[in-house]
This record gives sequence, C-alpha cells and structure tokens, in this order.
Amino acid sequence: MHGDATAHINIARRVFDSLTPGPLQLGTVWLPLPHLLMIPFIWPDALWQSGIGGAIPSMIAYVLGVAGIFRLVRGVLESDARTRAAATVGAWTAAFAYAANPNLIYMQTTALTETLYLVFFIWATVYFAEFLRALGTQQSDDGRGQLRQCAYCLACAELTRYDGWFLAAVMGAAVLALAVRRWGDRTLQRMALKFLLGIAVAPVLWLAYNAAVYGNALEFASGPYSAKAIEQRVGAPLPGFHNLWVAASYFLKSAQVTLAAGNWGRFWLAGAVAATVLAIWVLRRRAVVAVFLVFWSPLAFYALTISYGSVPLHVPMWWPFAVFNQRFGLELLPLFAGAVGVLVATGSAGRKPKQAWTLVAVAVALILASYAFVWKAGPLCWQEAAKNWEIRRGMDTAVQQAVAGLRPDSRFLMDIGEHVGVMERLGIPLRRVVNPENHRPWKRPADPDGIWEHALADPGRYVDYVIAFQGDLVDHDVNRTNLTLLTEIHALGRPPARIYAARPPQNHSR
Repeated sequence: MHGDATAHINIARRVFDSLTPGPLQLGTVWLPLPHLLMIPFIWPDALWQSGIGGAIPSMIAYVLGVAGIFRLVRGVLESDARTRAAATVGAWTAAFAYAANPNLIYMQTTALTETLYLVFFIWATVYFAEFLRALGTQQSDDGRGQLRQCAYCLACAELTRYDGWFLAAVMGAAVLALAVRRWGDRTLQRMALKFLLGIAVAPVLWLAYNAAVYGNALEFASGPYSAKAIEQRVGAPLPGFHNLWVAASYFLKSAQVTLAAGNWGRFWLAGAVAATVLAIWVLRRRAVVAVFLVFWSPLAFYALTISYGSVPLHVPMWWPFAVFNQRFGLELLPLFAGAVGVLVATGSAGRKPKQAWTLVAVAVALILASYAFVWKAGPLCWQEAAKNWEIRRGMDTAVQQAVAGLRPDSRFLMDIGEHVGVMERLGIPLRRVVNPENHRPWKRPADPDGIWEHALADPGRYVDYVIAFQGDLVDHDVNRTNLTLLTEIHALGRPPARIYAARPPQNHSR
C-alpha cells in the first residue's frame, strides 16, 4: 500500500481511536473531508486492518465520476443542434474512456484522495455547465438550483484537495464576470453573491482552524509537515522549480503517460487540443467552451505549484528518471475523456448510421489499445505505490514481526508518522500507542502537561515498550535512563530501529 494511503486511513482512525481522540486528530496539511468520509468504513477493525475501509469512498467516487462524465458530455452535446443526435453516443464513449483508465482503476482501490477529488471536480463542472445553459434562456431563476449544487460540489472539492481552491477561484471569477456583464439582472447578482460567499466558506474555515490550533493560518503551507518543509529535509529533485514552462511540461507528460505507454499519449493530447479548438471556434456554445476551459485548469494549478510550491513531480522518461506523484496527471483525465466524447459526437453527426458506428468502433478500439499497453507495462500509479512499499517493506515487516512477539495488550511509545502501518496491520489500537499526535499543538514550543511529553520523560510510567527509528522524535527526545534494549533492527537503505523495554524484563514476553 502507498505510504500516503496508509497515512490517510490512520488519520481518520485517530479521530476515534487515540489517547486524545477528537477532530484535532485530523491534523493539518491534508484537508479533512476524505478522512471524515472514511470514518464509518474503518470503524470495524477488520476493514481498518485490511485497508479496505479506506478505499470504499474512492470506489463510490469512481462510480459517481463515470456517471458525471456521461451526464456532462451528453448535456453539452445536446445543447447544440449539430451534435444533439449523437449526444448519447458521445457521452457513452467519454464515460468509457474515463472508467476504463488503468491508473484510475488502480487509484479507486486506494485511500488516496485523487479519485474523490475528481468526482467533486466533475460534478461541479456538470452543474456549472447546466447553470450556463439555463442562463442562456434569459431566465436567471432557471439556473439557481444548478449554481447552488455547483457551490456544494466546490466546497467539497475545497475540503478534499487544495486543487479545489484553484478550481473554485476559476469558477468564481467566471460567475463574477457574468454578473458584471449582466449588471441589470438583480436576480443573477444575488445568485452570484451567494455563490461567491458559499465557495469562500471552506477555505476560510480551514484557515481559521489552522490559526486557532497551530497559531498559524498557513500552517499547512509553511509548517514542519508542509510540502516545502519536507522538500527541504529530503532534498528531492525539483524539475520545473521557478520555471512555469518546464513545470507545465512535466505535468502534461504525467497526464499523457496515465493514458498511453511511451510517447503515444501525445495523440490523446492532440485530441484534447482539437476538441478545445472545436468547442471554441466551431460549436461556440458558452457551456461547451466553459467545460473545456475548466477541464484545462489543473494544468495552470500544477504549473504554479510545481514551479513555486516546492511540489516534486517526476516522470520515468525525463530527469530524474523516477516515478513520483505521478497520480497528479489523472486530473486531466476528465479533459481527455470529454474530448474523446466530443470528437466522436461531432464526427458522427450528420453521417449515415453505418459510418457513425464505424467511427465509434474505431474510437473504442483505439482507447482499448492504448489502455492495453498501459496494463502491459503496469499503470504508473501502481508502480509508484509498489516502489513506495518496497522502500518501506523491509523495515516495516521486521518491526512488525518483532512487535507481534510482544505481550498482546502492551502499550507503546512511537512516532507513528512514517510507520503507522505496522500498528494497522497488527490490529493494535492506536489508543495504545503514545505518539506525537497526542501533543496539543497550540502548546508551543512544548506541552509540559501533555501525555506525549510525559511519556518521553518517563516512559516506564506510561508504556511497556518504546519503538525508536533513528532520527525520529522518539529517538531524539526519549529518556533512555531506565530503558532496556531488546532488539535493534536493520533494513537495507533504511535507518535502524530499536525496540526498548520500558518496564522490568519479566513482563515483556507473552
């Protein structure tokens, strides 16, 4: 399992399974909605221990995303008389291109947040397009419900990934421009004001939460667990740093290789460009144009975050010839799927049935061939997760085996940040693990009355065993005066781990 997926599952678990349970266990950096949605599914120990519970929201999102792509493409095509007859065929083709993507199929089996974000992204675009079509009837009231639903989806997207903040800004700017353009329409202005206030609530609440709990409204962006701080500690290569063109090129490449092996993804990119040109200069429907511009927006967001946000994105065919954060490229999948649907529908429109179905069959065959080569090579999102586990497996497995031999009702002192999967796979409740998340973050620089600090100062009073990974917080701060070293664990390429007994030796075995 990918390390981030394990972390997401256990952030959700900590909300109710911790020495200090509650909403503050949601932490910072990662937004809260994915973890809140996981809680009902990881409440049963078996679903938490297996990791299946954490994937259930992604699986539901995958199905809803397919439905959203179908509704979106059919709706925008039906709005134009030239493509109305082929709208359903185009919508089914787009839905197939989205649903059959190998990388997305893998991602929806994980607790990672991309699949969940995509469903909010798609449905926000669905309602936004329907609002624009209703607005075209010159009756603003007709679009009230669609704009409200769009705001709900955007709020969910904003609470899922920071990409949603950029998406909300794009749609908010579009609605504001419409309201200014139709200045005399008081109904539209009221709708626009409510929409803008609605999409501002989620970011404001998150900033307020960070300010109240961490003393820094931008803790998620500048704190010790932010992308920038992690990059400074790890020193990962940053292709595209302070270069928007290079950053955009890496993101586009990552999107292409989620669709096809080698350089064949360029044909998908060419199709997306062709469909965008077709929408702007041929179809010229406001809703169609808006959909494509919104679907291109992740390119601008990731160009900015890679270039100026210290977010690394690596693709295997370009320096540094590795796979890292490859899943970001999936955010252009709605664009590529929608483009295929539009191209099929416009190509089929006005043709004889035999010719139209031949075109559809060719499109489906090309999609299948493209995805077949991805399956053959191995979806890169899966490859990244496999390599991530390979790095952690030796140490995690060895520590897991050592802990499994200890008394089953033991309590532990451990920095769970990187190795929480050990406890998850063993089924050891997190309320039996004293960890840094038990520190009250608003107490700075230390919490003299906190259980975390007390356990570090006198482990024997609070826990049976101490697990220290070289260089982590436990290793750095624990009082070893009365600890007994039980075992030292080494794994290739990883700092050693040490397990100490915090209480007399006779109590340490089963």
